[in-house]
Amino acid sequence: MQINDLFPAPGSTKERKRVGRGHGSGHGGTSGRGSNGQMSRAGGGKGPGFEGGQLPLAMRLPKLGGFVSHNRVEYAVVNVGRLEELFEAGAVVDADTLQAAGAIKSADKKPVKILGDGELKKKLTVRVDKVSKTAQEKIEAAGGAVE
Repeated sequence: MQINDLFPAPGSTKERKRVGRGHGSGHGGTSGRGSNGQMSRAGGGKGPGFEGGQLPLAMRLPKLGGFVSHNRVEYAVVNVGRLEELFEAGAVVDADTLQAAGAIKSADKKPVKILGDGELKKKLTVRVDKVSKTAQEKIEAAGGAVE
């Protein structure tokens, strides 16, 4: 076999349609576009997003977004039920120990807030940025302290 013996498999390739090259080609004259009208012109037709005269979706949607406060503080939240699972009685809970236990991703990126979901029976000392009222009540009811 030589390079000049190679050819594509039958039916795998198709000849390109050469329009506007005379009547003998079968695609001469109007080049397969018909006689007149919008679609026969160069650049003719409706643009993408045209919905038949109906107000297009892009124009029906609001132009601007809402309002986002630049002063918003986003906390890494941990529930007291999670503290019950992760820490032994008498432990000190702060951002570094929470990160080491896998409760939060990073100790220095976001301030930490303890929320009151779940039960707490262990005595813990909690030193974080913020504690909800119900979490504080549960921690103190278990004999712990919030600093």
